[in-house]
Amino acid sequence: MPSSTYRLQLRPEFTLGDAARVADYLHRLGVGAVYTSPLLTAAPGSTHGYDVVDPAQVSVALGGERARRALVGWLRELGMGLVVDIVPNHMSVADAAANPWWWDVLRHGPRSRYARFFDIDWSAGPLLLPVLADDGDGGEAALGELAIADDCLTYYEHRFPLAPGSYAPGDNPGLAHERQHYRLVSWRRAGSELTYRRFFDVATLAAVRVEEPDVFAATHGEILRWAAAGDVDGLRVDHPDGLSDPGGYARRLREDFPGWIVVEKIVAPDESLPASWPVDGTTGYDALREVCGLFVDPAAEGPLTRLAEERGVQTDFARVEADCRRHVATRVLGAEVRRIAALLEGADPGRARAAVVELLVAFPVYRSYLPEGAAEWGRALGGARAARPDLAAELAEIDRRVRAEPRGELARRIQQTSGMVVAKGTEDTAFYRYTRFVALNEVGGAPERFGVDSAEFHARAAARAASRPDTMTTLSTHDTKRAEDVRARLAVLSEIPEEFAAAVRRWSGRCGLSEPSLNLLAWQTLLGAWPIDSGRLRDYLTKAAKEAKLRTSWTEPDPDFEREVASWPERVFADPVLVGEVTGFAERITPAGYSNGLGQKLLQLLGPGVPDVYQGSELWDLSLVDPDNRRPVDYALREELLAKLEDGWLPEVDHSGAAKMHVVRTALRLRRDHPVEGYLPLAAQGPSAHHAVAFARGRDRIHPPDVVAVATRLPLGLERAGGWRDTVLPLPVGPGRWGDLLTGREIQADPDGLAAPLLADLLDRYPVALLLRR
Repeated sequence: MPSSTYRLQLRPEFTLGDAARVADYLHRLGVGAVYTSPLLTAAPGSTHGYDVVDPAQVSVALGGERARRALVGWLRELGMGLVVDIVPNHMSVADAAANPWWWDVLRHGPRSRYARFFDIDWSAGPLLLPVLADDGDGGEAALGELAIADDCLTYYEHRFPLAPGSYAPGDNPGLAHERQHYRLVSWRRAGSELTYRRFFDVATLAAVRVEEPDVFAATHGEILRWAAAGDVDGLRVDHPDGLSDPGGYARRLREDFPGWIVVEKIVAPDESLPASWPVDGTTGYDALREVCGLFVDPAAEGPLTRLAEERGVQTDFARVEADCRRHVATRVLGAEVRRIAALLEGADPGRARAAVVELLVAFPVYRSYLPEGAAEWGRALGGARAARPDLAAELAEIDRRVRAEPRGELARRIQQTSGMVVAKGTEDTAFYRYTRFVALNEVGGAPERFGVDSAEFHARAAARAASRPDTMTTLSTHDTKRAEDVRARLAVLSEIPEEFAAAVRRWSGRCGLSEPSLNLLAWQTLLGAWPIDSGRLRDYLTKAAKEAKLRTSWTEPDPDFEREVASWPERVFADPVLVGEVTGFAERITPAGYSNGLGQKLLQLLGPGVPDVYQGSELWDLSLVDPDNRRPVDYALREELLAKLEDGWLPEVDHSGAAKMHVVRTALRLRRDHPVEGYLPLAAQGPSAHHAVAFARGRDRIHPPDVVAVATRLPLGLERAGGWRDTVLPLPVGPGRWGDLLTGREIQADPDGLAAPLLADLLDRYPVALLLRR
């Protein structure tokens, strides 16, 4: 298992060669393994790699096979591992000619040797490709009108192939296309009529049937060849919930790959990864919720709820979530719902679709894994019946069919689609409407639960150490809604909710947005990411407005509202009084945000699991949702700061972020050089004990714990209370002397090995401490 990982987002501007060039820096930082985004050939111009078109070779745009081998060789010399992201669920079909499998399917239809590779409903007729723009009247332009000349036909033959013998010189090009195994239709028909399964609502990503042995072999052959050669130490599996049988897939993958496997499975707060999956854990969103929630003051729930209600923002999360999921199920994923409902032979089509929608809306988790997930399935049914008692007969028939054939097509398609409805409805819609306190609106989060107390944090960490000690943990990823240090700063608002509410009232009066939920999100974003330029803020808010789907959306834009949103940052920055107030408020919360940022980072890096560091986040990271969080990283600056730390520099906690790098470097090097196992919560004693969170870990289960992590929580409240005063932290008893690796300070113990340092002394230089018994 890697001691830690460091995520690199590869793209044509940052290739495998660039990864090799920063590998030495990462080794000096203490990283155990480089963890890359997908490496296989992706669609032309891809900026992320999740749109694979050829799983048989390394992307030439990333440097190709030679660059991959060079990176592996250099990592081995450094004693580092390699973890690779893989995408088993889908392939890109945006450019048909770039994907040889899809091209063959379009050319030969059901007779193609790759027809079974994709999840296509051939019984519904020709394959619908939603690629046409609308005509001037809102309808789709007729293909015969578009392809009226041979040169136009040549263009279409490049994008969409002709079947053999379907066109002869002199034919009407439009008629030639009528003989194809596909139909080009308006992009608007994708949500309701598509005849192939997609990745969520992305029509250019077609789902792949890896449950078929030959498809698995074809899509995984290259990756497994690397593994057999010893070139890959771990795999990160993208979106397993989209697969027909995630557990079966995991078991099949484990047969061929004995290394470290983590899956991008989003678990609900009280959900566990299925025990039958032979994987090491998840990609860490569960740990993210627990660590970040620890720094949120639950006392702010009332004031922030009142602010949201006063401003016209919805505060009943269950209702918001249900409305958003229903919107997604009916208007975004209608084609998938229609395909499921069609499996209920003899039922009224409209009532069958309505029953399926209510069932998908009511899922308490992303997906049930029948027969293991029978409890979650039962809860979903109960919720659907409560919402629509008039559909009891249809829901009962669905239940009967699914329980009778838990691996049948009906059960499988419901489970595949439930994850899409939850992700698109909750993460990508509700999280942009329910803006009461957006520090909680994170993938795998629970915005209705206002923070995480120390007892819950310790209980869940101990459970992770006992059940999934090798799972990944994270604070930022390429999919998070906002970076860890934005959340850390926003958490400070929970300590001064009345001050924040008063500021929002003043600022909204001077320069508010007309849509309430976006207005509240905008002020939180401005403070959380301050200082931010108008372009980044404009792009973020425009995306947020479209995702919320209230006044505008990706498919039904409102140009006037979007102009209002786009102009908002410049209007704010043009008001000197407003800028002065925002600047002052941001400066007020930034030091406490630094404290939270260091605290959550240390707890993640030293806690149970394999910690991941997202690229660049070894310094303060104030990025927002993608593509903002995929901006280039300044590694020259980071190497300069690292060199100073290696010379013994103890940086101040300031805007440079060097203090965070100091914490990251110290913790990662300890994880690499010193085994840590188990988990022992430590309780501070004294008047400010609840502001400290600490735990101990050991090199094995025989010797006393010899590593302790200490962090400060709710720093403004601590300041108001008069500081630590005489609060102490009793340390585990054992032979040897304790020292703080961050400051070099030794901690005195009595002759019996008892030590209980004053937190006022222990945390006088940094708000965190990393202790090692020597």
